[in-house]
Amino acid sequence: MTIEFSKAKKLLDEHGQGDVLRFWDRLDEGQRKSLLAQVEDLDFTSLGRMGRMLEARAASDRAGYAGITPSPVVELAGQEAAGAREAGREALRAGQVGVVLVAGGQGSRLGFNGPKGCFPVGPLSDATLFAIHARKILASERLYDTQIPFYIMTSRTNDAATRDFFLQHNGFGLNPDRVKFFVQGMWPALWEDGRMVLDRPGHLFMSPDGHGGTLTALLKNGMLADMASRGIETVFYFQVDNPLVEIADPAFIGLHRLQNADMSLKVCAKRDPGEGLGVVAGKDGRHMIVEYTELTDEQKNERLPDGRLKFLYGSVAIHVFSRDFLQQEAEAELPIHLAHKKVPFCDEAGNTVKPAEPNAFKFEKFIFDVLPDAARSLNLAFLREDEFSPVKNATGSDSPATAQRDMIRKAGRWLRECGVDVPVDASGTPLHKIEIDPCYAASPEELKAKLPAGFRVDGDVLLA
Repeated sequence: MTIEFSKAKKLLDEHGQGDVLRFWDRLDEGQRKSLLAQVEDLDFTSLGRMGRMLEARAASDRAGYAGITPSPVVELAGQEAAGAREAGREALRAGQVGVVLVAGGQGSRLGFNGPKGCFPVGPLSDATLFAIHARKILASERLYDTQIPFYIMTSRTNDAATRDFFLQHNGFGLNPDRVKFFVQGMWPALWEDGRMVLDRPGHLFMSPDGHGGTLTALLKNGMLADMASRGIETVFYFQVDNPLVEIADPAFIGLHRLQNADMSLKVCAKRDPGEGLGVVAGKDGRHMIVEYTELTDEQKNERLPDGRLKFLYGSVAIHVFSRDFLQQEAEAELPIHLAHKKVPFCDEAGNTVKPAEPNAFKFEKFIFDVLPDAARSLNLAFLREDEFSPVKNATGSDSPATAQRDMIRKAGRWLRECGVDVPVDASGTPLHKIEIDPCYAASPEELKAKLPAGFRVDGDVLLA
């Protein structure tokens, strides 16, 4: 039931936010009900923290990141890799692994109207990001004769469309009981004086509370309780825009479990000093991820005697957590980060204005801010070409074109490992498009066992 006006007014006045109701008399019944629902859903504790951040922001600087050093990075090979892989397989067979996907974004930057996960990226099949991810989970379920619950965090903008998309495609073969959708939280934007921004006379401007909001959303929506009821001990976490990700990678999961880690991260070498990846760093015995925007130019470009970047390895939001650690952190307060942004606002006449320059502050939580609380963590290096090619931009780097190229290159490498001759161009890209459905083969070893005798690549190849 929506909060009553008198109670909402009292609550807003107590927190210095009475301005939110300044257009009340001109709103119709539907607009009033919608605004009261927004007020009822506000997290006034976090709102207070945001206001205090604004008051203190002039004193904040990068001093907290002076003196940081790169955190140790592990490279798996040989017997250690084999042992980790088997430990991960055992966990998968035992049904102790769950998967969390962050998928609250829209495809607007790609010129696509809909959830980003619905964007088609398969080089030949036009398989969507959601389809590719779901098929990888299905392939693991079949390979290990297990059940892998799939927790998908949506946003209020795309939740209904995402659910409908999975329904229309019969969950891409996954059991509906193990596909769980939950909605990310939203936070208001604030003016410099701490007042909340209205973007319409009866509507607060709201934006997602960041990927760190995954923890609160998992707790609030009963997903952590669901994990516990299913016996999930280890949680694989990733974001929707990366079609190359090796979901629930047994070696990664196994190493995490063998090391009794609270949190594990996959990291790869940065393309260049300015690439927008946070780096894993240590200071005073604690580990943290420092965002690239928070590094000084000197830190970004600092090199070791052998010429390599000092802060070489970046995090790409592929993590493994212990469920107990997620529960602990979901009940704690993560740091809040603010950014000066262009926020649509309602002028005194009630008109919506889209500013040309940053005018207000948005707030987010970051999932990696749990890292300093981890009693034990590890960083596993991986090859970018094998596991990371995100779809972020319409053109250029990290675009659908580069993701498809990298998917084709990876498929070509797998075929070459199977002894198949794959014609390539001068850049090493196969001359023909190649796509391998995850349920056809999830590894070169599985692919080799399925390829027909005398298999050749003399045209486009879709193995499904």
